[in-house]
Amino acid sequence: MAHLTCIESFSGPGGMSLGLERAGFQLLYAFDNDAPSVVTHNLNLNGKCFQLDARQVDSVELLAQCGLSVGDLDLFSGGPPCQGFSKQRRGAHLGDDRNLLVLEYLRLVQELKPKSFLFENVAIFGQKRGLAFLAAMKEALSAYRLYPNFFNSADFGLAQTRHRFMLVGIRRDIGFRFLSPPPTVQKWATVRDVIGDMPPPPSDCSEHPDFFNHAQTKITKRNIERFSYVPQGGGWQDIPWDLRLDCHKTADIKSGGWPDVYGRLSWDGQCPTITGGFDSFTRGRYGHPEQNRALTPREAARLQGFPDNFILTGNRHQVRHQIGNVVPPPLAEAVGKQIADCLNGKSQPVMPDFEQLPLAA
Repeated sequence: MAHLTCIESFSGPGGMSLGLERAGFQLLYAFDNDAPSVVTHNLNLNGKCFQLDARQVDSVELLAQCGLSVGDLDLFSGGPPCQGFSKQRRGAHLGDDRNLLVLEYLRLVQELKPKSFLFENVAIFGQKRGLAFLAAMKEALSAYRLYPNFFNSADFGLAQTRHRFMLVGIRRDIGFRFLSPPPTVQKWATVRDVIGDMPPPPSDCSEHPDFFNHAQTKITKRNIERFSYVPQGGGWQDIPWDLRLDCHKTADIKSGGWPDVYGRLSWDGQCPTITGGFDSFTRGRYGHPEQNRALTPREAARLQGFPDNFILTGNRHQVRHQIGNVVPPPLAEAVGKQIADCLNGKSQPVMPDFEQLPLAA
């Protein structure tokens, strides 16, 4: 059977692309406006990723480059920037211009008319903060049956409780339902399962000779001393009073002070959502379970579900940005397989009484 075709927007370094390829899709074209992400994508995948601003993408030219006509494409995927919707940004979402890129994604779906689409964003997008955009999608995409889903990445093999919102659209002429993928694991993986075999990175902050991107971030002696008092699962509250930051001396331990700051992971637990700040335990619970340091990019990449041969390119800021913003490949693969089954007629037929699902919880 021929591979199903896919074009991906806002592709980043290739997390969703990798997962969809594993699910049986042939990536014809991908684009992102972040140059280092494009380099990473082309290094690890099929070399068909281009640096483009979604606002400048011409759908006619895009289809021509892929040898397709309107309506031929099997899947259009993408995850427009989510930082403006993140719950970590209190109120910032209201004026974040990046949010408008969701409308560019919507425009491209309307113009390409793919047989299916996959839209990914932070979980809160499917709740309060994305309501206006979801309403616009529902109105504009009447040619599609819409299937909104919330996923916990830990259910799909990651040792990370990363919650995501995904909206799948299946064109109404397809005739088969999208079925949400069941968990692929019966028991959540632990931090030990995923990074427990990793050797310590070099103390001079250089890259480990046997593992790409396995280099630790420089830490001040004062912060190393502070962190040395934090047990597994602990945080800034465990630091002796005389070593605490001034803001932590006045914080309410029970209700304030960002409890995950200076947080150390537990071997037998899961990591919280990996963000672009994973290489500093001052930004969250990203401290190694035993060693007095933060996670390395390779450890974070493993926790995101990437294989060790997937190389992240760029400087420290660029690499952590790429890792923090990706769609975990195992999650993309699970959803992609269900879309493929739907397009291949291996899913359940659409019932005559199908009703549009609510788009927000």
